[in-house]
Amino acid sequence: MDIIISNNVSKPIYEQISSQIRQAIMSGELLPGELLPSMRALAKSLHISVITAQHAYEDLQRDGFIETVSGKGTFVASQNKDFIREENLRLAEGHLMQAADIGQSNGISMEKLMELLRLFYEGEE
Repeated sequence: MDIIISNNVSKPIYEQISSQIRQAIMSGELLPGELLPSMRALAKSLHISVITAQHAYEDLQRDGFIETVSGKGTFVASQNKDFIREENLRLAEGHLMQAADIGQSNGISMEKLMELLRLFYEGEE
């Protein structure tokens, strides 16, 4: 798993880390039960503070993506399909809201946006 941190974005470093790990879990790149690097190892590899790594892991644990077992390490949590589906639905809603905002502010009809979505969804160009 490669984590890329950018200083050129407004998103805090811990959010960049947690969102990339979250995406790796949701895409299946990281599998349930897989061991993640310790906070210290993650901090060292990314050249960040341990507190920043801790913040990222706390967010992931709070959201149910990872679990820490005392004395054993931090692991990808067992995910149920409903949870992953709901998280993906939340992501899609955000993108659709952005598309709707663009359409409204630029005079693009809802029918045209729906037509585009249908084309993308069905795999046509």
